[in-house]
Amino acid sequence: MAASSRAQVLDLYRAMLRESKHFSAYNYRTYAVRRIRDAFRENKNVKDPVEIQALVNKAKRDLGIIRRQVHVGQMYLTDKIIIENQEKPRT
Repeated sequence: MAASSRAQVLDLYRAMLRESKHFSAYNYRTYAVRRIRDAFRENKNVKDPVEIQALVNKAKRDLGIIRRQVHVGQMYLTDKIIIENQEKPRT
């Protein structure tokens, strides 16, 4: 993978993770983060530049979907579930 392509993929990975952490619903948030990590790990050994570009284009479309879903989720907020309300222990 070329250096610019690698940087583009890493930027896209970070952007998808960052955006998916804005989901208001815990289940959507954890599923999105897990799914993004799994998808990028699954395709980390792809060497074909054409296939890499196709995967990058798909990830860009998915990032747009994540952004739209975050906005929709923020319009219809729900109460937090118990697992989200637990305070972290102080150290």
